[in-house]
Amino acid sequence: MAMEGGKRRRNKLLEIESKVRVRWEEGDVFKAEAHEKPPQPGEKFFGTFPFPYMNGYLHLGHAFSLSKLEFAAAYHRLRGANVLLPFSFHCTGMPIKASADKLAREISKFGNPPVFRREDQEPNPKEESLSTQDEDANVGTPNNKFKGKKSKAASKSGGQMSQWEIMRSFGLSDSEISKFQDPDEWLRFFPPVAVEDLKAFGLGCDWRRSFVTTNINPFFDSFIRWQMRKLRSMGKIVKDVRYTIFSPLDGQPCADHDRASGEGVQPQEYTIIKMEVVPPFPPKMQVLEGKKVFLAAATLRPETMYGQTNCWVLPDGNYGAYEINDTEVFILTERAAKNLAYQNYSRVPQKPTCLVELTGYDLIGLPVKSPLSFNEIIYALPMSTISIDKGTGIVTSVPSDAPDDYMALHNLKAKPNFRAKFRLKDEWVLPFEIIPIIDIPEFGDMAAKKVCEDLKIKSQNEKDKLAEAKKLVYLKGFTEGTMTVGKYAGKRVQEAKPLIRTELIETGQAIIYSEPEKKVMSRSGDECVVALTDQWYITYGEDDWLKLVEECLSNMNLYSDETKRAFEHTLNWLKQWACSRSFGLGTRIPWDEDFLVESLSDSTIYMAYYTVAHLLQNGRDMYGDQTSADGKSADPDLIIEPAQMTDEVWDFLFCGGPYPDSSGIPSHLLNKMKQEFEYWYPFDLRVSGKDLIQNHLTFCLYNHTAIMSKDHWPRGFRCNGHITLNSEKMSKSTGNFKTLRQAIEEFSADATRFSLADSGDGVDDANFAFGTVNSAILKLTKEIAWMEEDILAKESSLRTGPPSTYADRVFENEINFAIKMTEQNYRDYMFREALKSGFHDLQAARDWYRLSCDSGGMSMNRDLIWRFMDVQTRLITPICPHYAEFVWGELLKKDGFVVKAGWPTGDSPDFKLKSAIKYLQDTIVKVREGLKKQIPGSKKKGAPVSSITEDKYVKGLIFVKEQFDGWRAACLQILQSKFDSKSGTFASDDDEEIFKALEEQKSTVGFGQAADFKHCTCMEFLSIKKKEAIKLGAQALDLKPPFGFEEIEVFEENLDLIKKQVRGLQEVQVISANDPAASAQAGPLAASLLQKQKTPLSPGNPIPIFLLSS
Repeated sequence: MAMEGGKRRRNKLLEIESKVRVRWEEGDVFKAEAHEKPPQPGEKFFGTFPFPYMNGYLHLGHAFSLSKLEFAAAYHRLRGANVLLPFSFHCTGMPIKASADKLAREISKFGNPPVFRREDQEPNPKEESLSTQDEDANVGTPNNKFKGKKSKAASKSGGQMSQWEIMRSFGLSDSEISKFQDPDEWLRFFPPVAVEDLKAFGLGCDWRRSFVTTNINPFFDSFIRWQMRKLRSMGKIVKDVRYTIFSPLDGQPCADHDRASGEGVQPQEYTIIKMEVVPPFPPKMQVLEGKKVFLAAATLRPETMYGQTNCWVLPDGNYGAYEINDTEVFILTERAAKNLAYQNYSRVPQKPTCLVELTGYDLIGLPVKSPLSFNEIIYALPMSTISIDKGTGIVTSVPSDAPDDYMALHNLKAKPNFRAKFRLKDEWVLPFEIIPIIDIPEFGDMAAKKVCEDLKIKSQNEKDKLAEAKKLVYLKGFTEGTMTVGKYAGKRVQEAKPLIRTELIETGQAIIYSEPEKKVMSRSGDECVVALTDQWYITYGEDDWLKLVEECLSNMNLYSDETKRAFEHTLNWLKQWACSRSFGLGTRIPWDEDFLVESLSDSTIYMAYYTVAHLLQNGRDMYGDQTSADGKSADPDLIIEPAQMTDEVWDFLFCGGPYPDSSGIPSHLLNKMKQEFEYWYPFDLRVSGKDLIQNHLTFCLYNHTAIMSKDHWPRGFRCNGHITLNSEKMSKSTGNFKTLRQAIEEFSADATRFSLADSGDGVDDANFAFGTVNSAILKLTKEIAWMEEDILAKESSLRTGPPSTYADRVFENEINFAIKMTEQNYRDYMFREALKSGFHDLQAARDWYRLSCDSGGMSMNRDLIWRFMDVQTRLITPICPHYAEFVWGELLKKDGFVVKAGWPTGDSPDFKLKSAIKYLQDTIVKVREGLKKQIPGSKKKGAPVSSITEDKYVKGLIFVKEQFDGWRAACLQILQSKFDSKSGTFASDDDEEIFKALEEQKSTVGFGQAADFKHCTCMEFLSIKKKEAIKLGAQALDLKPPFGFEEIEVFEENLDLIKKQVRGLQEVQVISANDPAASAQAGPLAASLLQKQKTPLSPGNPIPIFLLSS
């Protein structure tokens, strides 16, 4: 807001907001209490939002998702529902601890405050670009997991700043920053600041129920311990050895919320084929003499090993010979060796030992014996397209069924110069022919060759064509292929594949290998591996449990087909989930206190905790301390101690367990907590960014279906995309970033909320535009000024009595429409549309009404204007509550709070009147545009209005045809005879037949000379009218269309308005083209001009003609 006037307007809104919040707090407006009787449908609304992580300030990304819940809750509160909107703060996991430790390292190394050199700063990880993955580890199938169109990783990584600089960016002084070496300081500092910001935002929250996670809050800690024990007792938590994304630096698994990049990435499992190098070894590998040395090739297609003709290496790639155990050595990349070391394949656990470093050139020409190969000896050959960042860097070659392999081998055979470049001996290449191993319908038993020839691929460098070829061969080969060789000949590939893989592993010819699908960086800054870990897992994906989740999902409102598909996709791949960590903050695993509950596992059913949190924390603050933030002490008779919250108490509250006689908690408190839960649960809506579907939201469904009864399962999830600022990605490093506090201070809360509502409602990314938010400031303050200066100060000048004019009826109808449409939009959680129908459209209707009254020489109707102000204020309340509260109390002098004023009532909208006014407005635009083309100076000058002088003026003739005639009337009559009103269909669908019938009639009916009677015009008219009839019924085929209004009457009621809105038009006359006398009165010039119009005159399509009169 650079302009001084804009700042004054913004400051006015900030002043209003400050005063309104005081009133709300004094009135306990958002305090939610359960009623004694169970709620009837629609009587209560319980909505929740995933608690944000407290390692910094809330930003506009948080506010965007949260606004969807806030607007929904505010709508339900306005219509009279009992609303609970709680909010809490997530501190579980490693990010806070990692940041505190990093700060401590910086202070220890560089002083307090630290003095950095640029090269001393610890880099924060950057987001990696997306990559694809192939059937062989180094060559590509797409990763199909549900992804957002924009990644959030960049906002988590923070660029190259030191932790000290990050803390400074929060506005902290050097003396304050050093305190944050203690993780508890983060928990004590950021949540209260977030509460302040959310209150300034106008969040309608019951703050008594807020809490902070981790064991800092003993009540929440007890709740999570109960949840973990409950799941374990049901067999849902087991200790097992599983492949897990793992941070070597942190020494523990790295879940989604622990990652700086790679959120959603899972382990990808391969089969490593042990291709034994045949001695003698070349000089550089002499150090390996006496050991069994293998080229370790990672593949996803072990069933194809019968067709090996060679293997591939990257000539410039860096490899090493790594000790797997005392006798075996694998040649592969360092990255793959590191992954294997964490999977128990290293002589020294978790520390790969390299005996000799090698390049791909060192490996070219190595003879190897490979499992299942019909060739006793095959050779390592060069391939330039291998990706060193996937698999092991060694790739098997099966040219019968891999298009890349076929083309690479074909090129080597066909190009002697290419072989010479890499010093390849002919005997390594030329004797090896394609070995058919799988028969695929349409492609035969040499599918790769067939598809490459069909696609006319000439080189291994034609990446796009080869990608298409692989897609065809791999999918069809797996689903329809049949093995033609080996022990499992005759079996389908999908049956043989696991059998062959198992046999290779059991006979020691292969091992299982796993690595991240793509690069994952932990928040501690190291690249993650896949580790085989012995830890606690939640058994997501178990068959019976999955069926319950699918049942729950089928009964939920997800508000978007894309959201539904994303959940279904997640359920297809999600399996066991590591729920324990050894590093970070949180609740200890109750039966294994060396471990913590990880951050996505303590946030699955805490919505139930909200229902009783205010009673547990009665008089305490969000940390469960003895004194609340406002200094009020708890009533001793209502105090519950954390130790009293036993598993029996939690079971009684949330699972219908027996009454816990031995708890020591007074019965009235136990029953009150039970009543609160039964009243509020299940939650009606949970709002979240779509990126949480793949973990948090799906975990929520699993845990609810395991622990809760069906009548307490979730009812609705509404997922949204991320938000951009001015159509660019939010980024701290580029400066295109705003915290919630900054947005409120710069724009005001209501203008920010207005722009958030306008940003978009779907699952695609939305845009917060500064132009929109500045426009909101102007619109809201101008509306206040209009009410104060033009209405309240001049109320005596308004017309009294009931609405009586055409303009009155139209305006009243627009208000009724706004009430109906806005209610529907809020109910569907389409807030951008609610803003349009409840504010923008009402503003336009008010402006039209004001102009209509002014053009007719009358004032606006007082009762209508007051109703308009009342209705508009209520409809904008969920989005701009401070503004609405000010107008409600200060200007309209209404009692109570507008946030609970009730939804406005109105008569049923008159759709015919709505159509009539749209018809009028569209015609005014047409008249204005038509006149503009004929006035002097325009590019297209019409002959009749060539010059306007003082003794001449412009006269407008609006020709109206109220019913069809000529060939169109004949066409409609034929359609009427063929339309079946009962079935809503036509007996004959042959348009050509109708056209022939019309041609036969043209001489007798009299439209044979009609200029527009053409085949294409007739066909278009037929198509339109048939669609209308199927949609609207037989009335759509009437010669006089059922508009519900008389066209001429609409114009005659508004002649003054037309003249007022069309500059330069002094006289308007409406002429019925169906009335020969009226048409004749218009004169031959008008008739001639009418005939020259490109679009023929027809019902609903009036045509303006302009003449000079004197």
